[in-house]
Amino acid sequence: MPGQQEKILDVRNLQTHFFTDDGVSKAVDGVDFSLNKGETLGLVGESGCGKSITSLSILRLIASPPGKIVGGEILFKGQDLIAKSEAEMRKIRGNEISMIFQEPMTSLNPVYTVGEQIAEVLRLHQNMGRKEAWEKAVDMLRLVGIPSPEKRATQEPHELSGGMRQRVMIAMALACRPEILIADEPTTALDVTIQAQILELMKKLQAEMGMSIIMITHDLGVVAETCDRVAVMYAGKVVEYTTAKNLFENPKHPYTIGLMNSLPRLDEDVEELVAIKGNVPSPFNMPTGCRFAPRCPHATELCHSKLPELLTSDDGSKVRCWMYTPEWDGASKTATEMGV
Repeated sequence: MPGQQEKILDVRNLQTHFFTDDGVSKAVDGVDFSLNKGETLGLVGESGCGKSITSLSILRLIASPPGKIVGGEILFKGQDLIAKSEAEMRKIRGNEISMIFQEPMTSLNPVYTVGEQIAEVLRLHQNMGRKEAWEKAVDMLRLVGIPSPEKRATQEPHELSGGMRQRVMIAMALACRPEILIADEPTTALDVTIQAQILELMKKLQAEMGMSIIMITHDLGVVAETCDRVAVMYAGKVVEYTTAKNLFENPKHPYTIGLMNSLPRLDEDVEELVAIKGNVPSPFNMPTGCRFAPRCPHATELCHSKLPELLTSDDGSKVRCWMYTPEWDGASKTATEMGV
């Protein structure tokens, strides 16, 4: 957001690998981004690109074994979360950094009322008594727009609709007024009307509470609606890092351009959408060089042999692509030729 540039989170060269019988899966392999106070950063990419593992790494929720953060730094207000003990992380999770998970039905405990589950968070992190925590839980349900919150608080998750359950998850995540909210595909299972309501609610609560949001999504419509800046991920790495405005007006990386070209448009009479050819590489067997090279229509021998760095372009965007470097033989290729 303009004028709010105080950095609250700085992820540097994060590497989270999984050690399995089939080999080492480099799910997150050198990810860099930062998050400013009060802004929304989008983490975008196809399933399996490393978005969710990045967010779980920030909260130190990687199951070990087989997963392990093997390198990098996660600086929250200047302190490296990777260096903190499990006891220290328990004080941060849910209190200073909260997360809304993809599917509320599997994230909420089926045998406890939703009021009890929110109250437990408050008792754990805010040292509230049972009565005070219950009253605050009802207040939180009211805050997220659930009608008859006193009644709903006494119900179990299966008695609520999908949209209601998602609101309960938001109420639980925001109960301790965290400084950072990580939202992992928060609207995936909802119909478009409820999706719009949930996104509007999150923006409203963000403005009221002044928190920062990491929005994990594969939906570029959600990005356009909510995000200030965007990190596009592919095969465990950030390939483009820019403002939301730049992403839609001037995408640079061929993968980002492919995502944009695959979107249906209301202003054009197109019968067939353009698909990105090929498949996402196996995390156990990443290609040499640029990881998008096997699917890229512009790839040269250089792309297949050497991995490009994340370089800053003229407009301040960052892009991991040889086409924007002096080494690129075909540097005369224009954005028009790339299909923008």
